[in-house]
Amino acid sequence: MSTETPKGDRIAKVLARAGVASRRGAEAMIEAGRVTVNGKQILSPALNVTSSDEIVVDGKPLAEPEPTRLWRYHKPLGLVTSESDEKGRDTVFDALRGALPRVVSVGRLDINSEGLLLLTNDGALKRQLELPSTGWMRKYRVRVNGTPEDHTLEPLRRGVMSEGEKFQPMEVSIDRQQGANAWLTVGIREGKNREIRRAMGEVGLKVNRLIRISYGPFRLNDLKPGEFEEVKGRVLREQLGMREDNEKPMLKKKPAQSRRRN
Repeated sequence: MSTETPKGDRIAKVLARAGVASRRGAEAMIEAGRVTVNGKQILSPALNVTSSDEIVVDGKPLAEPEPTRLWRYHKPLGLVTSESDEKGRDTVFDALRGALPRVVSVGRLDINSEGLLLLTNDGALKRQLELPSTGWMRKYRVRVNGTPEDHTLEPLRRGVMSEGEKFQPMEVSIDRQQGANAWLTVGIREGKNREIRRAMGEVGLKVNRLIRISYGPFRLNDLKPGEFEEVKGRVLREQLGMREDNEKPMLKKKPAQSRRRN
């Protein structure tokens, strides 16, 4: 039996890179019989394809893959970071519909959090930037109720447990006291579900405002709520190790785009 790895990429990945749908959405399209490869209908996403294969979706030849692009977006309060919401709440993608091509978010910000959210049209780039092994620091301005002392925050710097889940050590500093609240700067590298809120609760502090100000080298800067701005190709090449000759898989040179406002 041959153990040689099939050439090419998974069909759902290729469809996602061409902007047809998310990888999960592409798998659903395949299972619904909407995709043919070299004239043959396929019903399983367990197939690798190469550039020499002829792929047709809903009777139309597959377009060339879109260049990889990345945007900084200032997520406002009150928006859910998901493509749809079972409770009918407004989503980030509802707010951006028509202003951007199909994009996915790099990580999430919950409905009560605001600030920098990275958006990309490349699912592979999304997964790369979300990996803890990437080692990128995510920084937040965090307002908590109370008057914390430095020793109050020391357990967070060592790593705390919350509901049986271990959080990695955080970088935490006190910026200023403002009446009954204190502003902190917090840095994390994992971004688990509601990590900062839960960790603060473990040391007796309640978060009442949370703003992400940076994700790795990408910063919120002066973006206002609802604004977005594309990261220029030169910056992507510098920060992600991309090559201008596109030798690195999936990462290509991109045109710059001026800031757009909602």
